[in-house]
Amino acid sequence: MPLRSGPDSARLAGELFASGTAKRKAGRLTEALADFSRAAELKPHDPGCLLQAAEVAYLVGKPQLALEYCGRLRGVAPELDVTDMLEAQIRFGGEHYLQVMARILDAVKPRTYVEIGVEHGTSLRLVQAPTLAIGIDPEPKLAGPLAANQKVFAETSDAFFAARDPRAELGGLPIDLAFIDGMHHFEFALRDFANLERYSAADSTILIHDCYPLDRETADRERHRDFWSGDIWRLIVLLKKYRPDLAVHTIATAPTGLGLVRNLDPGSRLLLERHDQLYEEFLSLDYAYLDDDMAGKLNLFPNDWARIRTLLGSGAAAR
Repeated sequence: MPLRSGPDSARLAGELFASGTAKRKAGRLTEALADFSRAAELKPHDPGCLLQAAEVAYLVGKPQLALEYCGRLRGVAPELDVTDMLEAQIRFGGEHYLQVMARILDAVKPRTYVEIGVEHGTSLRLVQAPTLAIGIDPEPKLAGPLAANQKVFAETSDAFFAARDPRAELGGLPIDLAFIDGMHHFEFALRDFANLERYSAADSTILIHDCYPLDRETADRERHRDFWSGDIWRLIVLLKKYRPDLAVHTIATAPTGLGLVRNLDPGSRLLLERHDQLYEEFLSLDYAYLDDDMAGKLNLFPNDWARIRTLLGSGAAAR
């Protein structure tokens, strides 16, 4: 059928969109994709048509087509955060980072957990009793009450570590598992990592969010749109260079990767003592450094739970 124009075109596009929506709800995804694709051709500047076409193309196993629709969507509606999220999911596939974190918590069964950057408390609430969990955030915006095993300190992580010993809040135990998801500038994450390591054990694990950026703009130190990872990727490169004793991996999980660091050394002070020098060195490292081999330079690891579990040590590997 040839493309129509004018009111007839708009009407037909609307009918196809409604038909595609119904078919998607019914699980008839291939047929839905045909309808949404046709609607997107009739109304090439309609964000709703393009978004549905992109999402359903991804769901039926056509990631390249989905990315093409994402590109068109970005062209007509660059402000849509959903485009970035969809592109990130298409790029990585597999489970979202919160699902991977839930698996890690279940496998490791940590006695203690520390989270930097709590915001609404979504990830902190994954931590179930009897694990003792503390969160640190200068302006937490908790969506609901915390459980009895969870506590939040409304202060910066720098202030927390300057004035407190986290072991005093954790029954005298070291930090078994930690998650860094605070400021999106690598030097903050660097200090957080160094401070968490001091109070951990050699077989503890530190997770780092936002270390595999989507593109240059969202990896900038200034926030330009809702989707933003900042320059946390620099911390992965830094650790690889100056702490080769660490086991550093970046799990390929949407939206922006999940760093997993093991083989910690609680006695190391290198990162704290050389903080200013390291900051200057890696601040000067341009994003273009990643262009030729981002996966290799950031130690990208498959988002495959059977393989991720092997990174967590013998206790978790058996679970």
